[in-house]
Amino acid sequence: MKISYNWLKWYIPEAPTAEKLVDIFNYHLCEVETLTPILGEEGVGGGDYVLDLKILPNRAHDLLSHQGLARELASLLNIPYVDPTPKYKIPTSAKATAGKPELKIYVKTSLCRRYMGRIVRNIKVGPSPQWVVDHLESIGQRSINNMVDAANIVMYDCGQPTHVFDLDKVKNEIIIRDAKDGEDLTTLDNKAVKLKNSNVVIADSKNALAIAGIKGGKIAEVGNNTKNIILEVANFDPTSVRKTAQALNIFTDARKRFENDLSPELASYAMLELSALIFEMCPEAVFEDVVDVYPNSQEGGFIRKLSFSTDRISKILGLKVSDKEIEDILKRYVINYVIKENKFEITIPPMRLDLVIEEDMAEEIGRILGYDKVKGNIPKINFKPKQNETYSKITSARNKLLADGYSEVMTYSFCDKGEIEVQNSASDKKFLRTNLTDGLKESIKLNRLNAPFLGIEQVKVFEIGTMFKKSGEEMHVAYGDKKGIKEEKLEEFSEKLEKNSLTFLQPSAGTFRPKNSSPAFRMWSLFPFIARDIAVFVPENVKSSKVLKIIKDNAGDMVVRGPELFDEFKKEGKVSYAFRIVFQSYDRTLTDGEVNEIMNKITDKIKANNGWQAR
Repeated sequence: MKISYNWLKWYIPEAPTAEKLVDIFNYHLCEVETLTPILGEEGVGGGDYVLDLKILPNRAHDLLSHQGLARELASLLNIPYVDPTPKYKIPTSAKATAGKPELKIYVKTSLCRRYMGRIVRNIKVGPSPQWVVDHLESIGQRSINNMVDAANIVMYDCGQPTHVFDLDKVKNEIIIRDAKDGEDLTTLDNKAVKLKNSNVVIADSKNALAIAGIKGGKIAEVGNNTKNIILEVANFDPTSVRKTAQALNIFTDARKRFENDLSPELASYAMLELSALIFEMCPEAVFEDVVDVYPNSQEGGFIRKLSFSTDRISKILGLKVSDKEIEDILKRYVINYVIKENKFEITIPPMRLDLVIEEDMAEEIGRILGYDKVKGNIPKINFKPKQNETYSKITSARNKLLADGYSEVMTYSFCDKGEIEVQNSASDKKFLRTNLTDGLKESIKLNRLNAPFLGIEQVKVFEIGTMFKKSGEEMHVAYGDKKGIKEEKLEEFSEKLEKNSLTFLQPSAGTFRPKNSSPAFRMWSLFPFIARDIAVFVPENVKSSKVLKIIKDNAGDMVVRGPELFDEFKKEGKVSYAFRIVFQSYDRTLTDGEVNEIMNKITDKIKANNGWQAR
């Protein structure tokens, strides 16, 4: 948000220089993205500075305005704040002129929390006074006419969006209601939109006049010929405003304020300021009574209280805070409080929607005192790790079985029978397992089928896992091979290790393996293999090892298994040797063409020997 330094000084004349304010904002309130000087004569619009502040959502409800920031700085720096209210010249309100209807407002949706309206007659639309133009231009806004500018000045000054309708273009009454599905509206910037019943509109008895909290429409637009107007100051549900604006892709300053929530209490002040500003511009204007529809007023439960203790605040901040420091802050921020049983009980100001819980108050006190006062003391920590007994037993059991040549597997916890049933599961997986043996048997069976391709002579596997019984969960250890499987509780297995003085901790580099030995496990390829057989007829005096050497020397480096002799027979003075070779790549899927090329090379080498025949 862009803030004029000279505008701020209207309310805090003793404010530090703009350069010093940058540090104050950065250390205590929000980030200052830029500080830009404006050349010219001193006063708003000249000899000014513009601060671009990054106001976070938790304070957008009260700091997206010059008055809001001025009040905050006055309290933070303990300097006077000049309240402009006594300076406002407010005309005496009058009932509707004889023969002219009074303003009627009907709120027909709970998403409108407050709606204030006022008829002002005999106004004159024209250029704004120079000070209004200077105010708006200092923060990058364009002057349009005195009525529109007055509404904008109020929003940037106190934070409450307002709107002005041409009274003579409104049919009889103001209705705040849900939009109709497919209802059309053209916004002030000539954008045609189709509304849904989840949107809220300001309407009369015939048409939708504006999108609530977001943008006015063309139908009741104030123009040069406007003589009578309706002032609107309202409060809308923040979630509704954001969803509607997002769906319609409309971004306005009013939307920004409403979607971050505003206190309904702010509306009455905004109506006062807007009325005074229009009266200053149009002294001949006639102001009728304000119509205020406020279903849940402050008397109806808007008052909020919060309790906290000095000790609790100190613990949250990690900083020793005294009662006197807290009282000083509460007085500077004009927060009413009482002390009961060593606790502060405060009445939260209506504009401070961010103060909800004790931690919010701790953050408030911390930022005001300055977080630089919080010292970074490293807590005393016992860095000696506490051993998890179950994990230690699992690790010891695992490493004992690995050292004995077993490989670990993990089988499925779901099965077709058991004691604990699972809802909404497949028919063969409706129960949780009661043993590891069944899964391990299946694992041994499958691994035996693939053993030739995995390069292992014997399948020995184990699993450490949880059993699920009605009596509770149990951790088991199961291990075995094709000859049989043993399963026992983890505690029993660990007791045997301890009895035999065997404790296998988490293995470090080289554990269970002699130096320079080959690794116990090598990752298999994730790509498919191709197996090929080749049979060779040779004279009876030729041994199989000689044929195997020729095949091996020409098979290349993609062989992961073999060549292995799997068949041999003699016939008519010759012997037939049959070999199996398995090809596989670690980085791609092999093609038949690649393997055929290798096999052709092997066949050619075999045929080069007199009397040898490959088939």
